[in-house]
Amino acid sequence: MSTEPAVRGLDRRAAEQAGRLAVALRTAAPALLGYALVRAVGVGALALWGARRGTSGMGRLSSLWDAYWYQAIAVHGYAGTVPRPGPYGPYEPYAFFPAYPALISAVHRVLPLPPNQAALLVAWAAALAAAWGIYAVGAHLYGHRIGVITAVLWGVTPYAVVESAAYSEQLFTAFAAWSVYAALTRRWVWAGIWCLAAGLTRPTGIALAAALCTAALWEVVRRREGLRAALGALIAPLGFVGFLAWVGTVKGRWDGYFRVQDAWHSHFDLGRSTFYSLRDLFTRADQVWLTDVVVAAVLACSVVLLVVSALQRQPLVLVLFSAAMLVLALGDAAYFNSRARFLLPAFGLLLPVANGLGRLRSRSSLALLLASAALMSAAYGGFVAFVYPDAP
Repeated sequence: MSTEPAVRGLDRRAAEQAGRLAVALRTAAPALLGYALVRAVGVGALALWGARRGTSGMGRLSSLWDAYWYQAIAVHGYAGTVPRPGPYGPYEPYAFFPAYPALISAVHRVLPLPPNQAALLVAWAAALAAAWGIYAVGAHLYGHRIGVITAVLWGVTPYAVVESAAYSEQLFTAFAAWSVYAALTRRWVWAGIWCLAAGLTRPTGIALAAALCTAALWEVVRRREGLRAALGALIAPLGFVGFLAWVGTVKGRWDGYFRVQDAWHSHFDLGRSTFYSLRDLFTRADQVWLTDVVVAAVLACSVVLLVVSALQRQPLVLVLFSAAMLVLALGDAAYFNSRARFLLPAFGLLLPVANGLGRLRSRSSLALLLASAALMSAAYGGFVAFVYPDAP
């Protein structure tokens, strides 16, 4: 029996899918170009900061604290990466999830790039994929204009410098955005698969999995999706749970991952550490760092934006994801200045701001506001990277 009809059918489907992808890319092009432009401003400002200090801004992007661990794991693996001493115990590579180091390793092996450049290439590609996903969610809910604005806003947040660094937030945000988009378009199995990938990228994958599972099971209860939603809910937490199970096996105890995190003093304390940090910010008479003020402002604004998101009746999966990310950021006992970075993937919190900006009739006014935000974000990013480098 001839296989030519089957082959022609596969070629036709592949061509159709490529055509749809090309159309989607052209539609999202303004968002991607706008995002790339504002991040180019941030990277350019970082280069200027570095030049004034006789160092490389690009080198700084690939050498911030967590970047070392991702690159070491990519080159040496978990077992071959040497722990480092810390105040609460040895820092170990098992605190870091495997998706980002695995991609760095793949790019490093395929392309003639050193690990630090491979790490930046993966991070920047992931940031564009995240901006595309954010645009897709915003455009699906509120239209093309709001989608573009939301993607650009993600590039001018106070801690947007992290989006250009060798960190895993960009990859996690990309997986999260496309998982949410898949759920919104009722592709529940794909939503679960993207969520599984997010769970292999960062510990906050549990927030996405909780949001997606709750939304999927709600659809099952309403009998609107049935099997597909239930299957997506089953797939969603497998990445996060699988990595924790693997670390537990390596460490010989079920809570091995959490004991590794003790060295970073990272655990959920119901917000006690956040409360003490905020209390000290307002009551201590000694020097207050700008980063403390900015992080406090980001947390306060995030709470307000979450309430507005709920009042605007954002879809359940999006509100739950934003809420879960905010709970983790407020409830973690790790460094106070890391909390704004933890909230970078909570892109749903930007939608109320994007909706407000979308009501501006003057394009020049909108462009001026976004350009001003880009310059402020760039200046603060340089401060974070060079003046207060432990902030991320």
